[in-house]
Amino acid sequence: MNKNRRAYAVFVLASGLTLASCSSVGPRTLTRDRFDYSTTVAESWKQQTLLNIVKLRYLDLPVFLDVGQIVSGYTVETSGTLGASTASGDVLTSNSASVGGGIRYTDRPTITYTPLTGDKFLRGLMTPIQPSSVFFLLQSGYAADFVMALSVESLNGLRNPTSIQSAPGIAGSGFGQAIGLLRDIQRSGALQFRVEIDPDRKDQTTVVFFRPENADPEIAAKIGELRRLLQLQGDDGRFKLTHSPVPGGAGELAVQTRSMLQILMALAATVDIPPEDLEEKRAVPSPWHAAYSDLAEMPFFVHHSNDRPERVYPAVPYRDRWFWIDDADLRSKRAFGFVMFLFTLSDAGGKENMPVLTIPTG
Repeated sequence: MNKNRRAYAVFVLASGLTLASCSSVGPRTLTRDRFDYSTTVAESWKQQTLLNIVKLRYLDLPVFLDVGQIVSGYTVETSGTLGASTASGDVLTSNSASVGGGIRYTDRPTITYTPLTGDKFLRGLMTPIQPSSVFFLLQSGYAADFVMALSVESLNGLRNPTSIQSAPGIAGSGFGQAIGLLRDIQRSGALQFRVEIDPDRKDQTTVVFFRPENADPEIAAKIGELRRLLQLQGDDGRFKLTHSPVPGGAGELAVQTRSMLQILMALAATVDIPPEDLEEKRAVPSPWHAAYSDLAEMPFFVHHSNDRPERVYPAVPYRDRWFWIDDADLRSKRAFGFVMFLFTLSDAGGKENMPVLTIPTG
């Protein structure tokens, strides 16, 4: 190698090391990290929720662990060495050069976990969801029969039979008929809502309207049937939402909503438990199993297997078995996703005075 080529090689290597040491890796990792971490956090939250549903069937304590903070740190270190020597004399003439370099890349994220405990979290878990939040979900487009079957315990005195303590049969119950009629009225656009603010008391009231004058005769008949079934009293089709397990008075629609714990317990009743666990009284029996000859026809269903299944949404290990929701079961996926959304409507915060676990993962 002549001197010119040797000098050019040294220059190229030195320039590459210099550029590598000056460029920032942060912007290039933003897109990848944002989607990777959000996907992983969402998947772990699904698995945690499913695990707690299964644990409730076994009368085990549900535990919630929140991902409090993710700090992802990257380090890029470069190094380079250059050397040259020349020797000359009467006997020997020689020239030599040496080039060396290295790059070191470190990815060291730190994840902080916060156990969700304390008085505020427990209140949020056991406090019923606001009736106005449930009806605003209907206004957002959620089907009335689907939302109320999961989140409402009674509707103007008509009790919802779908819970772990009571026998199923919602389709043939007065409650089932009421939410079916409400769904048809909702589809027609005759179900409307309004928030009224009292300037003196400085509070707000959610009012439900039924508009039979703007509906076709079939929907008007269903509105009349719903009012008779719920024993709604009032002449203007305007009813104020109240939270009560007993029927409301004139101009009121009494709704007793469920807490997140009640909703989770209702879903726990649909978990398919191994027969030996039921025989040994390790898990709570469920009336759903006696009401459905085909368990997979239930509105929400959790399978169990000895081996890890494929195509799941999601799957969790528990008591040496796998419990999972089939990825092709749209009804169960819809119910499960709705429960995940309901967590945002309940006040389940409260992280003060809690232990924090920080694990460097790098």
